[in-house]
Amino acid sequence: MKQILIISGKGGTGKTVLTAAFASLAKNAVFSDCDVDAANLHLILNPQVEEKHEFRSGKTAVINKDLCKSCGLCEGLCRFSAIAEDKLNGIYVVDPISCEGCGFCALACPHSAIEMQENISGDWFVSSTRFGPFVHAKLGVAEENSGKLVSTVKQMGKELANQGKSEKVVTDGAPGIGCPVIASLSDVDCAIVVTEPSLSGIHDAKRVIKVAKHFQVPVKIVINKFDLNSDMAQKIESFAKQDGIEVVGKIPFDRRIVDCVTQRKSVTEHPDKEVAEPFKKIWEKIQKI
Repeated sequence: MKQILIISGKGGTGKTVLTAAFASLAKNAVFSDCDVDAANLHLILNPQVEEKHEFRSGKTAVINKDLCKSCGLCEGLCRFSAIAEDKLNGIYVVDPISCEGCGFCALACPHSAIEMQENISGDWFVSSTRFGPFVHAKLGVAEENSGKLVSTVKQMGKELANQGKSEKVVTDGAPGIGCPVIASLSDVDCAIVVTEPSLSGIHDAKRVIKVAKHFQVPVKIVINKFDLNSDMAQKIESFAKQDGIEVVGKIPFDRRIVDCVTQRKSVTEHPDKEVAEPFKKIWEKIQKI
């Protein structure tokens, strides 16, 4: 079983469109979306949720009103100003948004009136799609530990692949070089970096390639909308050649691809089969690799 990860140095390069194309072209594969902070692969795959699980991460202080003696010690100790006295009721309360979950107040409370309760930070799902099994997630607004949720999604994708004896797991990763990307790179056979012909595209692609190489993950490059700036696309190819990285494909700008996205379809489902040709060629190269 092989794991293919599609990542990018910046958002908006076309990762999800490429992943959706791979999903429609792959046979006997499992798909996952590890961009848990802003997941959007489900918009194209239109999944039918079969399992829903809570994702718990981090803790928040909660004051037991029955045990609290209103001594005010916790308010004085909290470095984040998350505890304050409710003067109307004469009790102390915790602001869950300000609380960082350090647990110091719970340890210091002489009356054991403060408990650290685990947060429900989001949900993860196992779904079915017209192309095969799909694992995805939704992190709550302003919640942390997205890397931990990415690891959960990746692990479930692997388990589904092993259960169904699938040949591949194709994953839509997060943009950038942060924690979600690092978590998604673990145990991957090939990382495909999608970039675009712009200064920011080149700069951010170099950064994420450096991260992938640090974790000894083989890297390939796809240049999306290459014909919008041929000179910059040439610079990307030159950089890739110098760094020993293969450019497995170049995708032209095509308004019909945008039409597919707005209709929640993969490019292979467009009536004009010419639209999908660049994606098919890239997938064929990946198979040979």
